[in-house]
Amino acid sequence: MIEAAMIWNEPNNKSHWDPEIDPDWSKFGEMAKLAARAIAGVNPDVKRVLGGMSPIDPSFVQRLGGYGVLDEIDVVALHGFPLDWNLWNINEWPAKVDEIAAVVPDHELWVSEVGVGSFGAEEVQEFGVKRTAELLIGKVPQVFWYSLFDLPQEWGATTRHREAEGSSYYRHFYMGLIKADGMPKLGLKAFEPYAAGMGLMQWFHYHDPRLDDAVAWMKRLGVTKLRTGLSWADSFRPDAIGWFDRQMEALADFDTTVTFCFTPEHLGIAPHHTSPPKDPQQFADFCAQMIERYAPASATAARVAAE
Repeated sequence: MIEAAMIWNEPNNKSHWDPEIDPDWSKFGEMAKLAARAIAGVNPDVKRVLGGMSPIDPSFVQRLGGYGVLDEIDVVALHGFPLDWNLWNINEWPAKVDEIAAVVPDHELWVSEVGVGSFGAEEVQEFGVKRTAELLIGKVPQVFWYSLFDLPQEWGATTRHREAEGSSYYRHFYMGLIKADGMPKLGLKAFEPYAAGMGLMQWFHYHDPRLDDAVAWMKRLGVTKLRTGLSWADSFRPDAIGWFDRQMEALADFDTTVTFCFTPEHLGIAPHHTSPPKDPQQFADFCAQMIERYAPASATAARVAAE
């Protein structure tokens, strides 16, 4: 069941949105407003989530508020990785949440992506799972741990500069609770007691062979909340809708937040997934089509009646 739709991913992170083309996020703001309105037009019961910010930046939120974006969304989302990429202490999580709450007091705040990798040692991740749960469960309504599986190194990470980022790039491959070869880490056992209160964030690649294993692991752990993505860029691949159908059918038992992001090369101002689109209405149309297909208002009404 899709309960929320997230509009983009980390729009204030230069690895996910091109700051050279849109230095003041005005293009993103216009696109986000159109997408939020399109989603609401199909099913107003689906929560509209502003793509999780990284870094956590009150001034970014206020800027988008000035563009009218906050009037169109229900949830402001935060992403944080204090033991891997961010320059702040893990114990600052409550203060980081409060910084954003102070500028958006009328919106829900979710931590839609938080993680600690095992790049240095599995014990670091084990600690990170426990401390993150202690700090955030109950502080915000929804928390999503990133991620269930390590990213296989041969796949490459979706960032702009890749190996030029040094160890920051390679940390992308160690964020899972389960290794790429299927072996559980210490962090998986640490996560299990919190699974009911802390969901998982797991990207699935086009025709991802890990999909069925992910569903089995999540059900075994007792996970009920999931955040994943449907890539606008992938929608132009052969049999994209067939893959999207298979993915969403497999995830039907979870309360899912689906993220819409990544620009098709031929529709961007620049030929890159981080580029603002030439026509932001095309992104909004994609969002509406996906909600109509996977979370139509009729399905929501039927579910409420059954409850």
